[in-house]
Amino acid sequence: MESGNPPYQIQHQWVHLQYQEASAFRETYGFSGSQGVVNLEGLLMTPKGRASSTLLVFMHPATTLQLLPVPQASARAGSHVLCAASRYMKNDAPLILEKVLLDLGAYIRHAREHWGYKKVVIVGWSGGGALALLYQSQAERPSITHTPAGDPVDIEGANLSPADALVFQAAHTSRAQLLLDMLDPSVRNELDPDDRNPELDIYNKSNPNQPPYSAEFIAEYRAAQLARMRKITAWVKDELHKLKVKNTGEMERGFVTHRTMAEPRFLDPTLDPNDRKPGWCYLGNPETANTGPVGLARFSTLRSWLSQWSIDDTNGNGVVCSKQISVPLLAVENSADDAVPKPHTGAIFRAAGSKDKAMHVIKGGTHYYAGQPDKLAEAITLTQDWLRARDLA
Repeated sequence: MESGNPPYQIQHQWVHLQYQEASAFRETYGFSGSQGVVNLEGLLMTPKGRASSTLLVFMHPATTLQLLPVPQASARAGSHVLCAASRYMKNDAPLILEKVLLDLGAYIRHAREHWGYKKVVIVGWSGGGALALLYQSQAERPSITHTPAGDPVDIEGANLSPADALVFQAAHTSRAQLLLDMLDPSVRNELDPDDRNPELDIYNKSNPNQPPYSAEFIAEYRAAQLARMRKITAWVKDELHKLKVKNTGEMERGFVTHRTMAEPRFLDPTLDPNDRKPGWCYLGNPETANTGPVGLARFSTLRSWLSQWSIDDTNGNGVVCSKQISVPLLAVENSADDAVPKPHTGAIFRAAGSKDKAMHVIKGGTHYYAGQPDKLAEAITLTQDWLRARDLA
């Protein structure tokens, strides 16, 4: 925050947006995407008594962000903040990334045309980072005409309004890459999670491969992860083809992917070393998370798998998208992040096409800054100073 100013009180305003969309079928439950319209909910947080012509937009593809420390602290520091939920909030099973772009575009258009903000900064936190890059790349140079499943999506016709700057904070390169890094390659039968190769099961105490892992084991492990992902993807495409050939009212199916939180870096701190806590992940005990209901991609539809989880099919590759952006970029890495592996932030920073780009590491910062008010304050001050230097605060 600006020197000498105390933290601002936050005013909250519930936001409801609605826009028309034609779709062959509904993939969301309830009112969020029904009756030929899309309904969106967000929360606008403004510091009491402080006007601004710049809006910070926080959006995650699958959840809401208004309860997290960074958006709240940004508003207390003097920024106007919108926490924007997609139509898939708290339910990423049917999520189509290309449609999330349309949702984000609706918020930004509303902010400029109805609220009068002259400048918009997308703060891509966690899963919102790759989304911000995908959005900005398509807003600057739209190219997507269909989802990976072949369904039409008119990105060019949506006239997405480009942001004026991006902040990539505690974020990964893509949902697909994160899943690939964490997918358990020991699973041999997708219908029976107990049918496993014990020598690829990092949670098996009798596995001869134990931390610190050898380079040979990691190479074998990564190859097996990719093979499993591609096997699932091949099945997904075959199922979609069967449904299309049948040409009935049956157009989509859901399925379960077992054991998706088996990242060797969770157990071995010598792999891409940083300050993270070994034997731990952002969901707690990684062995428990590996089989729990909240693991990555645990529940999915066929189309959603191709859009957000398939490394070979997703449009949401942050490294590719970052090459196509031109606006200023601030990349913030937390050195003790227990969700995003160390290489992700640097990869985005190096690939970014922005002439004005900066990267900063919050030493000792965890993914959520939980119980770390000093690290949170450092991150907020860093971002506020960066914005102010570009007349964006």
